[in-house]
Parts: sequence; structure tokens; C-alpha cells
Amino acid sequence: MAVEIVPISQDHIEGFHHALDFVARERRYLAFLEAPPPGETRTFILNNIAQGYPQWVVLSAGEVVGWCDILPKPRPVYAHVGVLGVALLPEFRGCGLGERLIGQTLDAARAFGLHRVELTVREDNKNAIALYKKIGFEIEGLMRDAMKVDGVCENTYLMSLLFK
Repeated sequence: MAVEIVPISQDHIEGFHHALDFVARERRYLAFLEAPPPGETRTFILNNIAQGYPQWVVLSAGEVVGWCDILPKPRPVYAHVGVLGVALLPEFRGCGLGERLIGQTLDAARAFGLHRVELTVREDNKNAIALYKKIGFEIEGLMRDAMKVDGVCENTYLMSLLFK
């Protein structure tokens, strides 16, 4: 499977929106249950590009099949902290691509000047937790009943990585 990992550009907005919507509708991995409207997605991406935020996409045959972003927290006291979001379409999971994608985005976050990167992950997402640990993230705590999907509450872990 030939793929490339590149910084997101305006040309990727529509494909990013489609991939985000697909993964969100799986109702298992993201804090979205569907993608925001296309106009909101466009504004989000264009702002990230303008700000120079670390955001990369995975392309296969020119189509967006995954992404990773690390967005700085907005308040000045947290400006050194970024929040990681990542997903791949199902056929691209479990082949080492996520590790490469997150690695490139972490390199960009370090170059951007971030010191800490954090994420939340559902307690039952064992594959993602193992991947994050392999990369160097550590569990900082369990957030009980932090999410509610289809009437069912789920715990999430808060994980972080500090750049030394």
C-alpha cells in the first residue's frame, strides 16, 4: 500500500472532511459523532494552516485516508501544551502507519515550540493505548464516565508526552 504523509493543505479539505465523517460515524474513536458542516471544517483547516499548527494527512492514491493534528491550547498558561487528534480509515489501521503519522506530527509539534502533548483515549481502545505507550505517551489518569455515546457512559484515559 503506497501512502505518503504530508502537511495538510487547502487541497485536502474536502478529503479530510470525508475521512473525519467516516471515522466519526464509527462512534468508537473520536469525540465527534459526525463531521462538522463542510464550511466549519474548511474554516478549521484554513486557520490551522494560517497559524502553522502541526497537522498532517495520509494520502493513498491522492485521497485523504487519515490525519493527525496537535493543536495548542488557547490560554496563555497552556500555550506550551498541544492536544493530539489522530485517525485512519479502517483499511489503513494496524500496519504501522499510525506510528509514522504520529511521529511526524510530534516532530512538527516540537519544532512549533510545544513542550507537552496530551490526548484522551477511550479505556477500551487497547490498540490505540498500546500505540501511544510505544511512542512514549504515559497514562496520567482515568476520567470516569467522561463520554456518553448512545446512552452509554465510557471512561477515558488522559495520556501525555513531554518533550525533553
